[in-house]
Amino acid sequence: MNTLQRTFPRAIKVAGVAGFAGLGIYYTKLYSTAFAESNEPKTVFSGLGLTTLRLQSIRTVNHNTKRLVFEYPDESASSGLTLTSALLAITHPEGSWLPTIRPYTPISDLDEPGHIELMVKKYPDGKASGYLHSLKPGDSLRFATSLKGYQWKPNEFSHAYLLAGGAGITPIYQLIKGTLKNPHDRTKLTLVFGVNSEEDLLLKEELDRYATEFPDRFNYIYTVSRPKKETSPYRTGYIDEELLKSVFKGSTQGTKVFICGPPAMEDALAGTRRSPEGILSRLGFSKDQVHKF
Repeated sequence: MNTLQRTFPRAIKVAGVAGFAGLGIYYTKLYSTAFAESNEPKTVFSGLGLTTLRLQSIRTVNHNTKRLVFEYPDESASSGLTLTSALLAITHPEGSWLPTIRPYTPISDLDEPGHIELMVKKYPDGKASGYLHSLKPGDSLRFATSLKGYQWKPNEFSHAYLLAGGAGITPIYQLIKGTLKNPHDRTKLTLVFGVNSEEDLLLKEELDRYATEFPDRFNYIYTVSRPKKETSPYRTGYIDEELLKSVFKGSTQGTKVFICGPPAMEDALAGTRRSPEGILSRLGFSKDQVHKF
């Protein structure tokens, strides 16, 4: 299961397969008609309807993760997406009668013209992720619509804590990238990124660069639960209460916590209906201070 599959469960249930099929009949955007002549800036995901994009390139990240770049019909167009947004991808797994629809968060700059990039982790039984990993440059992929997540406002908080597990780094990374590129946004960001092994530290090169570029605005901690080397330079273990006690310093007033990761991690941090007290509540954060992607 893709981490982001749980991001918008109500939206996915409401927009069922039959609904998307109907939308396709009336609203499918083809390359030849995707952009009408206009003086307005061209955006790709600006309305309701299906959008078909061609896969431009693929880059393998590790044993189960790839980065896929899709090109826009117009190289001067931008996505039209806002922080934080995901896209519903329509996939057609081999042997399946019906399409599989899953949300994926772009990791490229949302204002960057000409293309958009997704990072996809392949799961053992993941129909959608398996299909996306099978695509080759030149193949096409349909997107049903864009999904708005948390609507970020610059300087709304003095400090945002970002807790990511595995492939859950994608919406967190989109938020980091969009915030740091805005010179007027002075929100401080602290990332705690937990993974199984060192090779699962996705987007590490980019995160390291941001920490060097913005030392006063961004810092991070990597924690690895099953390091392959005894001499691993990273903290060993999970994102637990002991670690977060050392991360959360001072008052929680004016702060926000964003979470995205495996269900067990999110439940431990934010609690569940049956057991509402999670690690964050014990550390002084109220429910409205915590957002789960």
